[in-house]
Amino acid sequence: MAREPKKQPGRVNWRLTFAIAAFGAVGVSTAVAGYRASLYVTSDPQFTLSQDRKDALTILGLTYASRPKVQRVFTADFERSIFSVPLAERRRRLLAIDWVEDASVARVWPDRLVIRIRERTPVAFVSFRSGPLLIDAQGVLLEPPAQAQFSFPVLSGVREDEPDADRRLRVRAFLQVQEEMGYLAKEISEVDASDSENIRIVSQVDGRVVTLLMGDGNYARRFQNFLSHYPEIRKRSPQAKVFDLRLDGRITVKE
Repeated sequence: MAREPKKQPGRVNWRLTFAIAAFGAVGVSTAVAGYRASLYVTSDPQFTLSQDRKDALTILGLTYASRPKVQRVFTADFERSIFSVPLAERRRRLLAIDWVEDASVARVWPDRLVIRIRERTPVAFVSFRSGPLLIDAQGVLLEPPAQAQFSFPVLSGVREDEPDADRRLRVRAFLQVQEEMGYLAKEISEVDASDSENIRIVSQVDGRVVTLLMGDGNYARRFQNFLSHYPEIRKRSPQAKVFDLRLDGRITVKE
């Protein structure tokens, strides 16, 4: 009977073994180095955001936004390493400040933070029972700064409790009126955008305040036509203050 050949003991692949060991050693070494580097930048005093240094927190781009509100976002970061500051979280909190449209936070070696703010641009006043506010092109309501003076028309038809999307639509209608009116827009003191298909504007013509129903377009042409004919209209209807201009080339006295 034939005997089965004896099995030879398996040979160890020393090259593979050494490669795995070397790779593991490098991984451990890298992890240890990373831990030491992290410990160094978060604990070494040279990276501390100090309250004693005036430019430790540099804020750029502020005109109307509240500087104290911006500074309060970073209150917990003083006397800690700048590398411990959660930049994304701090940016998120900055964006919650009413006048801030965009913001960035950057670490500056070795111990400073630089905050860059882009503020919102108001386009009109809105009036509520609580008082006047400003509104930007995105429909965001802004508290008027005490030190600033603005000469915007009033946008009426906006409610504090309405959805942001509805508010943006009214601002969009207002901006369309201004764009189409061109240089004539300076004659407008109020735009009522409560009904986007029937925009109303308030203007002062020949020393008298008049309300004009403008419809949903051709604002400049209709307004210019009204200015051309108003002296004659005033002679015939001296008490009239509301006029319907929704049909091109036609002016109807409403009151």
